[in-house]
Amino acid sequence: MSDDLILDEAYPARRILTLIANKWTPIVLYCLGQGTGHFGKMQRQIPGISKKMLAQVLRGLERDGLVTRKVFRSVPPKTEYTITDLGRRIHEPVMLLCDWALENADAFDAMEQHRAKTTQDTP
Repeated sequence: MSDDLILDEAYPARRILTLIANKWTPIVLYCLGQGTGHFGKMQRQIPGISKKMLAQVLRGLERDGLVTRKVFRSVPPKTEYTITDLGRRIHEPVMLLCDWALENADAFDAMEQHRAKTTQDTP
């Protein structure tokens, strides 16, 4: 395989990395992989995500066919988000990546220590 293909926008690895490049997308996918989600519950599950950002991520996932949205006519209004079969296929490698990160937290600690040391050494 030519290295030129790896750089091409249509290359599958580049396409998945583009999808998960937004820091919130894999986290929202990971949450929805655990079961049907409600907006408020997801916002409480994901510290630091704003309502606006969560709405944007969910709209993008719905647009791409990874999530379905069901709105219930109730007071107050209720919306459920469910991962689709296609979304489950994407969720699998995201879950593996998240699990790997949990198992290798020390690598991130070492990276941060190195970064802090390098930043201190820079004039």
